[in-house]
Amino acid sequence: MSTDSERGFTPRPQLSDDVARYVRRRIFTGAFPAGEYLRLDQLAAELGISVTPVREALLNLRAEGLLVQHPRRGFMVLEVTARDIVDVASVQAFIGGELAARAAANITDEQLADLVAIQDDLESAYETDDLERTVRLNHDFHRAVNVAADSPKLTHVMSAITRYAPESVFPTLAGWPKQSISDHRRVIAAFERRDAARARTAMAEHFTVGVAPLTDHLIERGVIAPDACAEASGGA
Repeated sequence: MSTDSERGFTPRPQLSDDVARYVRRRIFTGAFPAGEYLRLDQLAAELGISVTPVREALLNLRAEGLLVQHPRRGFMVLEVTARDIVDVASVQAFIGGELAARAAANITDEQLADLVAIQDDLESAYETDDLERTVRLNHDFHRAVNVAADSPKLTHVMSAITRYAPESVFPTLAGWPKQSISDHRRVIAAFERRDAARARTAMAEHFTVGVAPLTDHLIERGVIAPDACAEASGGA
């Protein structure tokens, strides 16, 4: 039986997720360099929130391997390597390609029309240099593909690995909007033909083609050391 307080409960988005997204973005822009310690009280004051969601966010980022917690010193930013970028993109390509292949077989005309509409809006956002809107619409595009794939477990795994990808950085890369638009249109064309093989290839290539420009960008920002990039390339 529900009580009055239960009926009046209004769920809220997890504030800690917003904090984690904020910190993750600053790590990938170089604002929080490797070796820097993040203070709970300072972050909380900067964001105008309590310490609790900040602590939860930093613990989650520790689990992702972006931070390490040292007793009595707090959370330190760990180095991001070129190999990290390659590894994340490779997993995204494999799982994302499979989801796209399944979506090609399952997608309805209504879902396809919605996907095209999202892509149209995304291209408009690129034209106006609206970073926040492009990130959101790009997320909506891939979410729509995953919904059409109708594979909840695989989608959950894809969502988990995507946390390690600096989504907000991609729209700022030179030439990326044009590349992204071309890739997304290839995926849509494969869906229109209900061609699973082409959809898998188009989506997989979409994730891997961004590795080189992203790595170069992160080197320029000092997020990745140039010698680490050379080692990753040599081992590929």
